Amino acid sequence: MTIKPEVIEDLVSQARLVRDHAYCPYSQFPVGCAILTKDSIVYTGVNVENVSFGATNCAERSAIFTAITEGYRPKFIQAIAVAGETEDFLPPCCICRQVLVEMADPDTPVYLTRKDGKILTTSVADLAPYSFEKLEM
Repeated sequence: MTIKPEVIEDLVSQARLVRDHAYCPYSQFPVGCAILTKDSIVYTGVNVENVSFGATNCAERSAIFTAITEGYRPKFIQAIAVAGETEDFLPPCCICRQVLVEMADPDTPVYLTRKDGKILTTSVADLAPYSFEKLEM
């Protein structure tokens, strides 16, 4: 599915706007994320830190988990945008990449941003080429 440029811009804009709500008193590294579902609903998330760093949650998983709370199940993501204030493009961490593998199709576009406003388009498969496959239960 091709995503229209104005939809991409809106998704990136929402990721940038929500970034201001990040709770990152330890790293001072705010990240925002916006996920577009296949039925055109947008969910946003931010990184939420904790003094016990293992209890920290990334923006990507915050957005994904919010959508799951609303009833979405694997392969519901149409596109994802990640926004930070970095010099280079800001990709999801490896834990978030693995979650994306289960919740999105391999060709799902991932839009990475950087401080100067540029956008890099990649995919879940490109970000996680050797990911674990879903376990059959």
